[in-house]
Amino acid sequence: MTAAAVASTLVAPVVSAGPAPAAAPVGDEPITDPIPEDPIPSRLGLVLEEYAQLPETEPTPPPTDERLMRHNRINFVGEVPDGSGRMYVPDLNGPLYLLEGDQQHVYLDFRERFEHFFSGRGMGSGFGFAAFHPEFADNGIFYTVHTEGEEAIATEEPTYPNQPDSVVQSVVTEWTAEDPSADVFRGTSREIFRFGFGSQVHAIQQIDFNPTARPGDPDYGLLYLAVGDGGIAVDNDIPQDLGNPAGKILRIDPAGDNGPGGRYGIPPDNPFAGRDGALGEIFAYGMRDPHRFSWDPRSGAMYLGHIGQRAVEAVYEVRAGDNLGWSEREGYLSFRPETQCYLYPLPEDDERYGYTYPVAAYDHDAPLNWPCNSDSGHAISGGQVYRGDEVPALRGKYVFGDLVNGSVYYTEVDEMERGAERAPLHELQLFNAEGDPMRMTDFVGDGRVDLRFGVDTEGELYLLAKANGTIWKVTGTRWGQEPPVTDRVQRDLVAHYDFEHPFAADDSYEEDQGSSNSLLDLVNGGEEMRVDDGAFPGSNNALQTRQVNPDQAGDDDWKAGIWDEGGVESLRDFNGAEGITVMGWFKMTGDHPAPDTTTPDPHDRFNSVGLAGVLSGDSDGHGVRALLELIEVDGELKLVALGRRLDGGASQTFAAQQDWRTLLPRGEWVHLAATFDYTTGEMALYRNGRPVPGSYVVPGDPWQVDGTGTSPTDPRGIKVGGSYPQNTQERNPCDCRMDSLMFLDTAADHRTIAHQYRHFLRR
Repeated sequence: MTAAAVASTLVAPVVSAGPAPAAAPVGDEPITDPIPEDPIPSRLGLVLEEYAQLPETEPTPPPTDERLMRHNRINFVGEVPDGSGRMYVPDLNGPLYLLEGDQQHVYLDFRERFEHFFSGRGMGSGFGFAAFHPEFADNGIFYTVHTEGEEAIATEEPTYPNQPDSVVQSVVTEWTAEDPSADVFRGTSREIFRFGFGSQVHAIQQIDFNPTARPGDPDYGLLYLAVGDGGIAVDNDIPQDLGNPAGKILRIDPAGDNGPGGRYGIPPDNPFAGRDGALGEIFAYGMRDPHRFSWDPRSGAMYLGHIGQRAVEAVYEVRAGDNLGWSEREGYLSFRPETQCYLYPLPEDDERYGYTYPVAAYDHDAPLNWPCNSDSGHAISGGQVYRGDEVPALRGKYVFGDLVNGSVYYTEVDEMERGAERAPLHELQLFNAEGDPMRMTDFVGDGRVDLRFGVDTEGELYLLAKANGTIWKVTGTRWGQEPPVTDRVQRDLVAHYDFEHPFAADDSYEEDQGSSNSLLDLVNGGEEMRVDDGAFPGSNNALQTRQVNPDQAGDDDWKAGIWDEGGVESLRDFNGAEGITVMGWFKMTGDHPAPDTTTPDPHDRFNSVGLAGVLSGDSDGHGVRALLELIEVDGELKLVALGRRLDGGASQTFAAQQDWRTLLPRGEWVHLAATFDYTTGEMALYRNGRPVPGSYVVPGDPWQVDGTGTSPTDPRGIKVGGSYPQNTQERNPCDCRMDSLMFLDTAADHRTIAHQYRHFLRR
C-alpha cells in the first residue's frame, strides 16, 4: 500500500456521528483480574549502549512531589529531519537539547522564554514535546507544547473555553528558525493553540507529524495533538463530548487559517469537519491519557499507548473517528466511577456503542496489601514499530514498556488486529554493552525508571529515563536466560521476592513474583537494603538485613516482612495448608547471634538468628507456621526448620546435625530450604539442593497430626531477617544477605528442590 493510500485510509470516517449512546447497565460482578494472562517472558534480550546523559535540571516551581525529583525530565529522543544526524531531546523542566556526536547544545530553553512556564506539579507538566516540520531543513519550522500556570489562565485567552477551575494551560507554539542548521535557536514564534485543564495531569502529552506521509498525501504536514482529559473525566463525559477538545487526538493544518482565530486550519477530510456541535479538529476521541503515539513506517498504521485509570494499560491502533470509550470503558472492560477498585464485564449490547478496543494490553492489579485506589506504580509508555536494519530480530515488533517500573515489552505487529484477540505480550530481557543481564532499575539505580522510547530517521530504537537522565541506543539483541523459577516450583509458588523488582510507587517495598501479589516491606532501611550483590548468574541485587545499633534497645533493625493483625488475605493459600516450603539464598555477613538489646547485660546475645518464615494466624509477629532460622538447641546454635500446625499449639523443630558455621560459612552464598508436611508431621532441611541430616527436637507429637493441614486462618504475614515485621520491637536480627526468597504452599520433595537449585546455577 502506498503512503497516500495509507493516509487516505487513516482519515476516512469509520464510526457514526456524535458521542456513543448512554451505556446500558452491566453485570454487578466485578472483574478482579482484568487480564489473567501475564506477559510471556522472552528469551530475546536487547543490548543497550549508553548514547548520552543530559545535565541535571529542576522543575519550576520547586516540586513537593518526589516523583518529579529526578536527575532531569527528558521524555523523548528523535532526529531532526534535515539530514544532519542531530538528535533532539525535550526536557520537561525547560531545555530543548540538540545532540551531535559528543556535543550537547541547549537549542531553546522554555524557562527563559515564557514568563508563566510551569513544570513543578503534575507528571506531564513543563516542556512536553517538539515536532519538526518534515521540511524543516528548508523552512526552519517546528512546533512545541508546554504548560503555563494559573497566572497565564488569568490573562491568556484559550482557543476553546478552559475546563472549570483550570490550574494549567497547554500551549502549542510554532517556531521559525532563521538558520535551521544553527545549534541555538534564533527566529520568531507564534502561538497556535491554548487550552486550560482542571488539574495538573493529563494535559497535552505529545504533538507530532506522520513521518510516513509524503508530499501530496492527505496527511502530509498535518500536526497531531494528543489531548488528555485533564484528570477530571472520571466523573463526567468530557472525552465523549465532541464539542470539547479534552480526551481527544486532534489533527490540524498549522499552515491553514480556517480554525479558531485563523491560527491553524481544519483539514476537510477530518472525520467531524463541518459537523454541527463537533470540533472539526477531532481525529479520534474517548481518551483518558493518550500518552504516546507513533506510526508503523511500513503500513502507516498509527499506534497509541493509552494510560488507564484502574488497571489496564492499552495499545490501540487508532483510525479516524475512533472512540476508545473513556470514561465508559477502560481497555476492553466497563468502568464505573463509583467503584474504581474494579472493572466490569461489557453489556450484552456492547456492539451498538461502536467503541474501539485495544490490540494489545496488560494489567497491573494493585498489590493486595496496597490501597487499590492508590498509585500502584504502573503506566504504559507507547513505543515504536521497529523497521530498522541494525537489529534484525526486532523487525516487525512494536516495542513499548511500562514507563514507571521500566519493563520493556513487545508484540508482533501482524498479531495486533482490530476486532481480534489481544496480541500476546512478551517481556524482553535487557543487557548492558558488556553483555551483563540487567533490568532498567539496574541501569538507572532507582525503583522508578520513568522510561520513554524514541527513534532516529533510520528507524533505530532508543530508550531514555528521567531517573538518571540517560539515553541508550539499542545496538543488538542476544538470547537471555530462562525464567528463574522452574515449572515445578511455579505451580505452588505463593510468594517470591528476588529483590530485582522494587515497587515503583514506593521502592521501600519489593514486588512479589509469586501468585499472592503481596508487597514485602523493607523495614527501617528501605531501598538502601537492596545491595549490589547476586547469589547466582543473572541476579544483580540482594537484600541486606542487619542490627543497626547493637548497644541500644530499639526497633531500628533492618528486616523485611508483611504484617496484618487481621490476617493477610493475599497469603490465604497458607490458610489450612497441608504443607509449606521456605527456601532461598543466604549469605552471612556479620557475627551471630546478635547482641541482645532487650536485656541490660551488654554481653547477652539473642538465642536465635531469623532467616525467613510464614507467621501463624494468631502470631504476635514472632510465632510461626513455617520458619527457617538458626536457634539454640541444647545450648548450641543450630540451623533448623521450625513449624507449627495449629494456632496456639506447640511447635516442632528439626535441627541440622552439622555445625551451622559449616553450613553457612561467612561471606558465601548458600541455598537453603525447609519443608513442612503438616499431614504427616515430616520436616526436612536442604543445603544446595541436598538433604541435610538432622533430628527432631521435641519428642512425641507436638503438632497433633491428624492428616489435615494447618489451622484454617490467614497467616498474619511473613518475617525476614528477624521477628516482628510490624516493627514493634527487635528480636533475633540477622546480619546477612538474602536472594530469591520463595514461599510455597506445599512441602516440596527432594527432586523439586534440587532441580530448582541447579536451575539457578545454569541460567
